[in-house]
Parts: sequence; C-alpha cells; structure tokens
Amino acid sequence: MGYSNQFFKALGVGADNGGDIATFAKQSGVPSKKLKYYNEHNIVPTGNDLEGILVAAKITELSLRLKMGRLDKDIIEAIRENADSILPLIKDRTPSVESPMTSITLEFETVLGRLYKGDCYELLKTMENDSVDLIFADPPFNLAKLYPSEINDKLRTEKYLHWCQEWIKECVRVLKPGGALFLWNLPKWNASLTSYLEGMLTFRHWIAVDIKYSLPIQSRLYPSHYSLLYYIKGERPNTFHPDRLAMEVCPKCYGDLKDYGGYKDKMNPAGVNISDVWTDIPPVRHAKYKRRNGSNELSLKLLDRIIEMASNEGDLVFDPFGGSGTTYMAAELKGRRWIGCEIGPSDIIQDRFALIDKEREILEGYRASINSLFPRKTKLEREKRGLWTCESVKIKKQRGLFSEKG
Repeated sequence: MGYSNQFFKALGVGADNGGDIATFAKQSGVPSKKLKYYNEHNIVPTGNDLEGILVAAKITELSLRLKMGRLDKDIIEAIRENADSILPLIKDRTPSVESPMTSITLEFETVLGRLYKGDCYELLKTMENDSVDLIFADPPFNLAKLYPSEINDKLRTEKYLHWCQEWIKECVRVLKPGGALFLWNLPKWNASLTSYLEGMLTFRHWIAVDIKYSLPIQSRLYPSHYSLLYYIKGERPNTFHPDRLAMEVCPKCYGDLKDYGGYKDKMNPAGVNISDVWTDIPPVRHAKYKRRNGSNELSLKLLDRIIEMASNEGDLVFDPFGGSGTTYMAAELKGRRWIGCEIGPSDIIQDRFALIDKEREILEGYRASINSLFPRKTKLEREKRGLWTCESVKIKKQRGLFSEKG
C-alpha cells in the first residue's frame, strides 16, 4: 500500500477525481501519471516538475513539504529554534492506557519464560523502565498476508511506519542502558525506521542476512537478503561476544576455498571473525526444523547467534511478536529468561516446547560447527589429506620450516 494521498491533499486535488487530476496536470505541465506517482509514494517533486506544481497550486515548497510531512534540514532547524512556540500547537497523541492488563492474559509459562496473549503495545505499557537486556523484534512486513490473528497486514505506508514507531518507542523505554535491540524486517522498512531509531539509540550494525527463496522477480534486482538492524541503548553494549565461524572449505576435498598464503600462522584457531553479512542462515523448509506450516519461519540458528552475541545466561530477552516461538525456544535452551507476546493463537509455540529435546539437538548441532577454525570432522579430513591445520602450521613455524606457501 502507498501513502494516504498527502501530496494531492497538499495541492487541493481530489485523489479520486480524475477530472481534478487532469486539470491540474494541464495547469502544471506535469503528466497525470507522474502526479499519481508522486502521490502514491509521497515524493516531493524536484526541478521543472516542482516549479510547475508550485505555480499551479499557488503554494510554496515549504508549505508543500510541511503538508506532506517531508521535512528537510531547513524545516527541522526552524522547528528546533521555535520549539517553545510550536509546542502548544502540538497535541499529545500517545494513547492513554489506564488498565493495560484488561486484554493481556498469561497464555503459557516455563521455568524461564512467560508468553502473553494480546497486543504487544499493551504488554509493553505494563513493563518497567530499563528492565530488558535484549529485544528481538520480527513484526509483520505489511505484505497483505493473512494471519491467524486477522490483523490488518495491508496498511498505508505511513500508518505502518507510525505503528512501528509506537511499539519501538516502548521497546526502547524498557531496554536497559547498554542493552541491545535487533529489528528484523525488509530493507525497505528498516531503511525508513533508522532515522527514528537513531534519535533514541546508538547504531551498531546493519546486518544483511542472505536468505534466497528463488522466487521470480521482474524489472528489479533479485532481493536476496533480509535486514537485521542492531542498536544499543547508550554508548557501549553491556554484552558483546559474537561467535566465530569455521573457515570455508570445499565440501568434497576439504581444501581451502581462499588462499591465505603466509597468513596461515595468523589464523585464529577459534575461527574467523563474523562479518555483517550472514550467508549461512538457511531458510526453514525441512519438516525436521519447521514448526509452522504455510508461513515463513525464523531459523533457530539465527536467534542462537543473536542471543549469544548480545546477552548472558540469566539475562532477560523480550520478543513482542511471537510467531512460531523461535526466540523463546532459543532463549530457553540458552538459559536466558524471556517474555513474549502473540496476538494470535499460541498453540504452535506451546506445541513447540513439547519438542524441546529435539530443538536442543538441533541447537547443539549448530554450535558444534562454530568457534573453531576447523571443526572436528573437517580437521580430521584435512589431516588425512595432508592439508594444513593450525597445529601443523604451528609446528612448521617452530621448526623454521614455515613459508608463504605454508
């Protein structure tokens, strides 16, 4: 969905009146199709288009930008300098929640966590300031999907962004100083939310998570990654201990896929530093791992990595959008306390916890292949083939036999 006709409203043109649009197009010299494009995407025109539109509408660019909500640096500076005069004109639109628990119920509980049923915004209103160590949020993407909760997933663009800002603001309030917030969404939405987040939190990383679904896309680049924003509250994170990854090797011959030359002796035996591009998080498709039929599902591997990076055992993790419960399962398995919320049915999450032993096996499988440059199987296969390992390079160096060719 596009925007709610702010452009045409600013010009005094009826968005549903083809005659109005055609007349204004003739007056401004801007084709109707182009005017509709500016309106749909709430874009401020530039160049000759802007000049013709301002003359035809008899307004200034400042007025147009204000009415469209597209504030540039000059407008923002003017607002800042005249804040005391403007303040009485602005009404507080924050919803009043006198009895927030009326529609929030405890649905499920474990030794470490609690899952509530209801709107996450109402639950957040009951939570204390500075009380959560780590927040992971995976909201609906506004793609007009049908959810069991029957939420409206087809909002106008500005409505969706305003809704995100409401619950994000509450998430920031409950986040501890030094705590971490991770926001999972499409790049389009996260790009729009960064300026709002940076008014409250400190940017750490934009992590690109490469997950390909092989869907046909026409007239555009193939979208192969999700955006994972990583922010902290304050100057420094309380916790940051990211996993290290195994070196990539050929799956058949176990040989190097990259020539490390004379730097082999400098490779950390604990593994390679993780970057902000994650290519090893597979989509959840196999029945062994999938808990929610008919819908995309986050990998346990993804949440394991995030929780390991930004929290310690006993810390409190909050996920406002339960989904299939991946965050809660990862937190439970890793000894973190957790609070969750799901506005729709939660039977999938509860059923998942009945399979916690299987989930533990999956998680242990992930962790067995990280934090070592060569996991056990890889190391054994390389030793069989006479390929270098950290131990062999160390021995050669001690004997003075190590060279740039290894």
